[in-house]
Amino acid sequence: MQDCISVKDLKVFAYHGVLPEEKRQGQYFYLDIALYGDFLIPCLTDRVEDTVNYDEVCNCACRAMTENTFDLIERAAQVVCDSILRQFEKVSEVEVTLKKPHAPVKCDIAYAAVTIRRAREVLR
Repeated sequence: MQDCISVKDLKVFAYHGVLPEEKRQGQYFYLDIALYGDFLIPCLTDRVEDTVNYDEVCNCACRAMTENTFDLIERAAQVVCDSILRQFEKVSEVEVTLKKPHAPVKCDIAYAAVTIRRAREVLR
């Protein structure tokens, strides 16, 4: 059994999208991040050093989103997953939902999104 630490609606301004204006003007994206692992030790010790610090996870995800520019939100979400798995050894799996509320579509939508889940053993 694995425990889960989650972050909801992390707001990041970045420059991802297929259209040139998306890369030029940028837009807000929102990330939901679920971190899976065995977090029994921090449950017993109550020490931040024994867990995955979600502030550091948020900073890691923000860097992954802002240091790169991609056409697809699928690729951006993959890079966020890879970055988290590389930085946080206590995370065995990570699930990222990347939401794009200002997707350039002709219909009225709350957002377009992709959800991917990656495990440490498939880290590239």
